[in-house]
Amino acid sequence: MKIVIFGLWLTWVTSSFCWAQLTQTDTLLADIGVNQLPDLLPSKMLFTQRAVWGSRGLVRNWRPLTIQNRQSELKIRRNMLKIHRFVGLTTLAGMVGQGFLGAKLYRNYSPSLKNTHENMAMGINITYTTAALLSLTAPPPMVRRKGFSGVKLHRGLAILHLSGMIATNVLAHKISDNPSLKPYHRAAAYTTFAAMTLSVVSLKFK
Repeated sequence: MKIVIFGLWLTWVTSSFCWAQLTQTDTLLADIGVNQLPDLLPSKMLFTQRAVWGSRGLVRNWRPLTIQNRQSELKIRRNMLKIHRFVGLTTLAGMVGQGFLGAKLYRNYSPSLKNTHENMAMGINITYTTAALLSLTAPPPMVRRKGFSGVKLHRGLAILHLSGMIATNVLAHKISDNPSLKPYHRAAAYTTFAAMTLSVVSLKFK
């Protein structure tokens, strides 16, 4: 029953955020057409965005910085962020399953359960990395809004759950040689899951 409720909650959060993001992107596209903004790129970008989409970025070798191309890039951004959200939620769901497996493994160790736990960890690492790359390399928005926003909180929490992912993986590889690290591994995993969950919730705030 708890899993069903959790699933319904995630669906509600995702659908609400998708609608907000689509509306925001459509507004930006309209602003470009109406106002013909001269500044086609925000003054501040992630270094990965600047390397790929900046005025001297990789794609500018075949894709000049024009209003038409920026309109297209905002659509690309929108699609990449949709996939980012889906893969992120898949990662979060995997973390729930991994939590149950980890608890069961601590209570009743078995080689087969350990292999399952490790394989799921590998899958989570792959989906987590994919979601991160989609976010880091998506085309930048037209402008970066000042002040507090859910997106900024989302980015701040990303630093926390990225640190947690690294710590969880490092500790996981050391547990076999030092079982006393189990509580720290579990704490890192729970912290990562909490940060991931809060990062999803944060997108409800504008």
